[in-house]
Amino acid sequence: MPKLTKQVVQALKLSADPRGPSVMWLWDTELRGFGVSVGRAGTKSFVVQYRNEQGKTRRKVIGRYGLMTVEEARRIARVMLGDVARGHDPAEEAPPQVGHTIDSICDWYLERAETAQIIGRSRRPIKASTLAMDRSRIDAHIRPLLGNWPIDRLKLGDIEAAQAQIVAGVTAKPRIGSRGGATRGGEGVAARTMSTLHSILEHGVRLGEIDRNPARGIRRIASTPKMRWLSQAEIRRLGRALHEAQLEYEHPKGIAVIRLLLLTGFRRLEALSLERKWLLEEEHAIHFATTKTGAQRRVIGEAAVALLKAQPLTRSKYFFPADWGDGHFIGLVRVFDRICVRAEIENVTPHILRHTFASVAGGMGYSELTIAALLGHASRGITQRYIHIDEPLRAAATAVSNRITELLNESI
Repeated sequence: MPKLTKQVVQALKLSADPRGPSVMWLWDTELRGFGVSVGRAGTKSFVVQYRNEQGKTRRKVIGRYGLMTVEEARRIARVMLGDVARGHDPAEEAPPQVGHTIDSICDWYLERAETAQIIGRSRRPIKASTLAMDRSRIDAHIRPLLGNWPIDRLKLGDIEAAQAQIVAGVTAKPRIGSRGGATRGGEGVAARTMSTLHSILEHGVRLGEIDRNPARGIRRIASTPKMRWLSQAEIRRLGRALHEAQLEYEHPKGIAVIRLLLLTGFRRLEALSLERKWLLEEEHAIHFATTKTGAQRRVIGEAAVALLKAQPLTRSKYFFPADWGDGHFIGLVRVFDRICVRAEIENVTPHILRHTFASVAGGMGYSELTIAALLGHASRGITQRYIHIDEPLRAAATAVSNRITELLNESI
């Protein structure tokens, strides 16, 4: 059975054999219980089929094809089947006044955001990286828990209950195959998912697509901040492990990116997607075309500049090109995991290297303002904006990267 689409429904025909059935049914593979019927006269009607609370199979006509589209019928079917799950019997009730469901408002948001029709908090269109994360949270958590709910019936308590389910791991899934990550639950995932849902609904209200945001006023669960960074002893062990792995032909790009993350405090994707034209060698800086906080000029130390200049020249625009194709290197996490096992370092991710850079800088006596500028945190005032072009900041970046280099080399 195929997924019902305009092309599938248009091509559907009943056999002309008078001995054949007078009605033919075709059921959708995506939404169980949603289908279309074809009569002798060629009339095609959308239907839902379900079992009521008494266990009886019921069918209800949604509407006629031609007067409504497949997607309009699918939206109504989702609402009806959602009502069935909540104990209602659509066949016994008046036809619902169908507005948006969470599913359909998410579809609306993704379609608009992909074509730059929605402006984000930065007063710019939603970034592709942000949209990719939104899509991931929608598919992994929002749709499974709330997708069928009509927005006009959704209450704040229903949304906070969904948040609790994410924390409990109801939507968690293991990693499948050799590519992609696992879908996790937990406090941080739940809070970020609720932020995404709240934002989508706010865009809907602001642009007149829906009348209210049922997530307004939600109390997002507080997550325990990760206070993990590498100690000086762990940095030394990491340096020895990197040296040994390099001698044993570990992936050179992975090793180089790990070193760069430690020497700069860059975010993982900032390092991996680094383009050669962004390096401003005389200024000891990287001019990022885009970051989590927008376009940015980030100062780096001499050791980091030397590492980048040492990367082999290729036709790629990236310092760390993919092993095949036109993209950048993506195998960092696996290399990092192997290095950490060798170094006997546990409970770390590449982002912990960013924390480690900040920790070393703090231990050397640099202020929070200076460290924030080195890390590229969003400027909160005029003073912090000017520190980005201050000569002492370049000296600080060099001093911190040199100290980390010393620690990495002490056990070799």
